[in-house]
Amino acid sequence: MQSTSFYVHPQAEVEEGAQVGAGTRIWRQAHVRSQARIGEQCNIGKGVYVESHVTIGSRVKIQNHVSLFEGVTVEDGVFIGPHVCFTNDMFPRAITPVGQLKSADDWEVTPTLVKYGASLGAGSVIVCGVTIGEFALIGAGSLVTRDVPPHTLVFGNPASSHGHVCRCARRLADVHTVEDGKLSGWCETCGTPCVFSS
Repeated sequence: MQSTSFYVHPQAEVEEGAQVGAGTRIWRQAHVRSQARIGEQCNIGKGVYVESHVTIGSRVKIQNHVSLFEGVTVEDGVFIGPHVCFTNDMFPRAITPVGQLKSADDWEVTPTLVKYGASLGAGSVIVCGVTIGEFALIGAGSLVTRDVPPHTLVFGNPASSHGHVCRCARRLADVHTVEDGKLSGWCETCGTPCVFSS
């Protein structure tokens, strides 16, 4: 695929029919399948696999050897650390109940959504069907099996909540409930007050 609006390393493959936004850089051994959509000013690291029908927003940074399978939607401003793996089938099998190799029509894709500004630490595994909220922070090596609320820090296997974080990814202090059931906290690092849904 030839374009002057984005960069593709000579050892990367971007299939015909993929959409890539201006200013995006795709590094060596990455593979972007047909019908995948990638926004503007993204960085797609070495060895990243982006399957068909995956949607990636703008200003997303995807580190080396990440696997994004069909059904995954990543909003703007997300960070995905190296070796993160998204699943997309709740009941995976290579064969049908009668022993035939499954075809594309036999797969039941379960969607996953990563919302604006979230960060996923290195080596984490995201089980399909979850939503990761805005500015949530997933610790390295975590197994995410359920939804993560906005601004929530989770880690572990399975991942569980360990407090709340600011837009700058530092822990929030004095988190308390305010009007309409929302949470409010104060960042001692950048001095920013945060109000977000629980």
